[in-house]
Amino acid sequence: MNLNKSLLGAVLALCACVATTAHAAAIRDAASFTGNSLAANDDGSTGLVNLGFTANFYGNSFTQTYVNNNGNVTFNGPLSTFTPFNLTPASTTRIIAAFFADVDTRGAGSSLVTYGTATLNSRQVFGVNYINVGYFAAQDDKLNSFQLLLTERSDVAAGDFDIEFNYDRVLWETGSASGGTNGFGGTSAGVGFAAGNGVDAFQLAGSLVNGALLDGGPNALISNRLNSNVDGRYIFNVRNGTIIVPPSPVIPVPGALVLMLSGITLVGAMARRRKT
Repeated sequence: MNLNKSLLGAVLALCACVATTAHAAAIRDAASFTGNSLAANDDGSTGLVNLGFTANFYGNSFTQTYVNNNGNVTFNGPLSTFTPFNLTPASTTRIIAAFFADVDTRGAGSSLVTYGTATLNSRQVFGVNYINVGYFAAQDDKLNSFQLLLTERSDVAAGDFDIEFNYDRVLWETGSASGGTNGFGGTSAGVGFAAGNGVDAFQLAGSLVNGALLDGGPNALISNRLNSNVDGRYIFNVRNGTIIVPPSPVIPVPGALVLMLSGITLVGAMARRRKT
């Protein structure tokens, strides 16, 4: 961990406040994914953990993944990066990000990141709960609640699966080491995925845009949906290794960049900043 970040955390942790509790909405079967947890931490990751099935992610078959505290899972190594980067085709990271931002679960009011496998609707599911989680540095005055599910769909074809992002509450978007103040501003959270092959990637409109994904924002995650009839739920079908992105109801924000993924026009945020 960067020394400057550690010093900043020690100072800001003194100002942590008591937070409220999430109310279930899009998040589903949360109790099924609590068998394992990451200890209270900042920028931590698991080792390789079993998905419970084989997932074909852009031509590569995976039976394991890394669960990262900062709102994502990766396939080519753990990811401690806390400032979200633009999930463009140029990314070399194989990543699925429900809310890529500086999650910090060390605050007294923050819950831990939990994960596990379960059978839901006769399908094997790997799930990660980021329910009531705080932000850097050990801040718990605002807590986000979201979930990442990967569901095997061998009923369609071997290796097929679904990606599901569920959001109940998004009150903060940035950690203090990513240019944010009290959870806002700086380099805001990103949502999407990248194949790590230099070709295929997708970023949800509003990613990396200040205020866009927050509750009440122009691209509020809890108020929109994708391939779903539930507000706050976004479903992507992965078929024959390729992620199929249906037309999005989310309105692109100014400065959006149009990307291409397997012939489908995708919208992603243009902004990219790096921590200095």
